[in-house]
Amino acid sequence: MVGMDRPVVIVDPDPAWPAAFATLRDRILPAFAGMSVTIEHVGSTAVPGLAAKPIIDLVIVIPGAADLPSAIDRLATLGYRHEGDLGITGRDAFRGEVVGPAHHLYVSPADSPSLAAHLAFRDALRADPALVAAYADLKRELAAAHTHDREAYTEGKTTFVTAVLLAAAR
Repeated sequence: MVGMDRPVVIVDPDPAWPAAFATLRDRILPAFAGMSVTIEHVGSTAVPGLAAKPIIDLVIVIPGAADLPSAIDRLATLGYRHEGDLGITGRDAFRGEVVGPAHHLYVSPADSPSLAAHLAFRDALRADPALVAAYADLKRELAAAHTHDREAYTEGKTTFVTAVLLAAAR
């Protein structure tokens, strides 16, 4: 897992990101045997052609919030510890000293509004190369301006993300 205290670095798109996601998914999925889950590749590395921080974001989608304790236990067997929702309702974060591609791991219930927004944003970007280019430019500008302030970098993307989600909802 990647520490949140690292500088914001945006790199050119890497065609290896989907394979890195698949490696992580395939390592995690067996721990959920007997539970109906999907694992989604989200974040910028999930969008072909998009510059990104070189960190794979993945979300384990569980049937409902009642399944979270089981997910916490199952992920603990792989070396992940539960960090809570970190201020985002419906998305729990996990951290661990897990060997493999740099990644952020989350768990969300299937009916989570934050999950729906995350997937809608990803899918809107996947469908629009001009949007990808505009978002990449914004991310590079923000990373240059806020290299050591992850909060300001993230906040700087809010207006763009909100506009994309509003357009996607129409």
